[in-house]
Parts: sequence; structure tokens; C-alpha cells
Amino acid sequence: MVIDDELLLTAVHDTGIRRLQHAYADVVNRRAWPEMEDLFLPEAAVVIDTRKGDPLRLVGGAAVGEFIGSSVAKFSFFEFVILNAHIVFPGGAGAGTAVGRLYMCEHRQDEDSGRWTNAFGLYHDRYAFAVGHWRFAERTYHSLARHAPDLDVFPFPEPAPLHLPGPGAHPQGGRTS
Repeated sequence: MVIDDELLLTAVHDTGIRRLQHAYADVVNRRAWPEMEDLFLPEAAVVIDTRKGDPLRLVGGAAVGEFIGSSVAKFSFFEFVILNAHIVFPGGAGAGTAVGRLYMCEHRQDEDSGRWTNAFGLYHDRYAFAVGHWRFAERTYHSLARHAPDLDVFPFPEPAPLHLPGPGAHPQGGRTS
């Protein structure tokens, strides 16, 4: 079997983006907010839609770290878990850009009440390869469900801010059949 160069490049860059996603989870879980800045382009636009009021708009990793840090300060336990991710290279793996969806869950315990809750969400991301590493170029978060005292479930965000092909799609955006 011969592995084509584009397939190899796709595998390498897919791994790089997954490393970025896992680094994000690691920074959040360790509450290492200053490290957040290295994961985003300085001008990266970030939208956070918690389904409570208007979405919050931030720019850059430092602002993201400050927001998350203040949001999770009330939890004695907080863990960010990646459930699934789908990454696509619309311009080909060598173009230096990609888009993706990332599904996540937060496990948390309120410090004052001791109450355990879970929250589920979806990120729509744009990634850019800059200075030898993948970075978040744009990130939009939508809450999908959370305990509120009961479980609140929200509709899937439509239209999705990024178009990613579904199953059977070629990694570069075309159909395989």
C-alpha cells in the first residue's frame, strides 16, 4: 500500500489540531490561565453563547483565560472533557487553515453547596497554522445542556457558523462517492 502525500499531510495536521484541543483542555483543567494566550492567535475572535442573554464576545487567549477563570472560580472541582471532535481542511491539509466542531462536557462541584453538575457544549472552530503550530483563529461556543436545578436542554445552534461536511465527505471537503 502506498500512502499518498496529501493523506500523510492530513494525518500530521489533524494530529497537530488535536494536540491544540487537548492543550486547551489541559490548561482549563489545571486552571493555568496565562498559558491560554499561547493557544490563540492574538486577534482570534471568540464568541461564548451560554444561552443566557446575549453572547459574550472576546478577543485573544488572555481574554478567554480571564473569562473562564472567573467563571470556574466557584467550583472546588472542575474538569473539561473532550467528547468528540471533527476536523476538516477545506483548502487541503497544506493550506494552513482548518475548521472543526468539538463536543465537550464539564464536570464540576460547587464549592459552597457541594452540588455536582454537568454542562455540555459545542465549539465551532477555525484553526490557523502559525509559527510552526496550530492555533485557534476563531472560536464560537454554544451551550447544549446543563443542570440548572434540573437538566436544561437547548436546540442545536442553527445555522452552524461553519460548514463541515458530514459522513462520507473527503477530508478536503469533496464527496468520496
